Amino acid sequence: MTARIRRLGAVFILLYAVLFVQLNRVQFVDAEDYRTHEGNIRPQLRAFGQERGDIITADGVVVAFSIPVEDSTIEFRRSYPTGERFAHVVGFQSFNQGAFGLEREYNDQLAGERLDQQFESLKDLFVERDTTGTVVMTMRDDVQQAAQEALGERRGSVVAIDPRTGGIVAMWTYPSFDPNPLAGLDGTLVNETYSALLDDPDDPLLAKAYREVFFPGSTFKLVTAAAAIDTADISLTSPVWPQANVYSPLPSGSDLRNFGGSTCGGDLREALRVSCNTTFAEIGAEWVGPDGMVRTAENFGFNAAVPIDLPNAARSNFPVDYGARLADVDHYRPTEGAEGDGPFLPNGDTPIHENSAILAQTSIGQNDVKATPLQMAMVAGAIANGGRMMEPHVVSEVRSSDGDVYDTVEPSLWRVATSPLAADLLQEAMINVAENGTARNLAVPGLVVGGKTGTAQLGTDPPNSHAWIVGFAGRPGEDAELAVAVIVEAQPGASEQTGGAVAAPIARAVIEAYFNG
Repeated sequence: MTARIRRLGAVFILLYAVLFVQLNRVQFVDAEDYRTHEGNIRPQLRAFGQERGDIITADGVVVAFSIPVEDSTIEFRRSYPTGERFAHVVGFQSFNQGAFGLEREYNDQLAGERLDQQFESLKDLFVERDTTGTVVMTMRDDVQQAAQEALGERRGSVVAIDPRTGGIVAMWTYPSFDPNPLAGLDGTLVNETYSALLDDPDDPLLAKAYREVFFPGSTFKLVTAAAAIDTADISLTSPVWPQANVYSPLPSGSDLRNFGGSTCGGDLREALRVSCNTTFAEIGAEWVGPDGMVRTAENFGFNAAVPIDLPNAARSNFPVDYGARLADVDHYRPTEGAEGDGPFLPNGDTPIHENSAILAQTSIGQNDVKATPLQMAMVAGAIANGGRMMEPHVVSEVRSSDGDVYDTVEPSLWRVATSPLAADLLQEAMINVAENGTARNLAVPGLVVGGKTGTAQLGTDPPNSHAWIVGFAGRPGEDAELAVAVIVEAQPGASEQTGGAVAAPIARAVIEAYFNG
């Protein structure tokens, strides 16, 4: 071999080595940088353009599916045949804006990218088959439609949940949006549509049912009542509070009055029936105290992240700081008609704190107490379920394209919210509220229904308020099958609205749809 040939061979070996190193650098060292580079749209094209599984409701209605696209580099796009009805839960898949809702949370299952979907047996190494997954929701289209129609064009939210399992049956917020334009192929139109939704002052993209918090108003009195039974040895019939139209907090603070300037009192059952502010303010501040109220509220899920299978759930809030402990007192106030030094209404061993006046307000769902509609549905559900609060979820299972089940969501206990005794007593009291009290518009013939109304005053001039109701329903002699929460938000310029008049008929329509479906 001549020297010239040896040199030529060496050059080829060097070139081969350079190419080998460069190829491995691109394939392994810089691969992640190339994949995530903003100019690389191949991952989006691959993810957006491939066929995905369906999303269906518990009663078999398809709410999301892939449709083929002709004459385009993108083979499939998503379609949402029910429009805005499930938009806040199902979300959308958009080439420009990404994926939201179940489309994002269950992306791998829908796209068939999990190993257990791709390789069910050895023959999958040789045979190509459909690996996409079908996501089955716990939500029912007929109940969701009833919530949508009953709320109408009033800003608000409706949540219905099975208290035995935590499966969400309906979850609707108005205003909503149509996800179909966001799944389109015209990028300019998609971006314009998305920007218009972001700029809308009513914020239709926000799923307020689980991502927004509101004053719960008097619906929170259920938590205070549970605290009274569990920590202050209070029953439905004892003690009996005097009739009053104003509560003057200790050691000082602004007086707190009943709705409409009314006078009320009596035992716990009566206080719940008429939703008596003065009685519940005293119970929270002077009978239960900060420790018992905070502990019970947190047992019901306040101040904690809700373990729901949807993104960005809001955390409900109950204040925890009520200042320094000032004094223990044996008795607070004289009973009705008492003179001089007694007889006095007995109380627990609750000390006064610097901010006991604020505790009185938070005990009736005002001040800084904030809750999502989902949270308040879970409060009613825990009472209906013997004090056990289950993890909320909107998906029941994931199936293969031929119907085999990949995953099943089993009911899971999240918290023990209250004792079985308190739950039983509060069920009885809520049934009384629906039969004889402020929640009479919730009653449904043939069903056992319990409820609690709420009118969350916003402190505006002129007065304005959110209208609330929470409740449960079941067949006689059986466990409750449904817990419901409804909020109709205050409308600008409108007068005060009560939960019994405004929210209860909406909840009743949802209950009727569930049991008649």
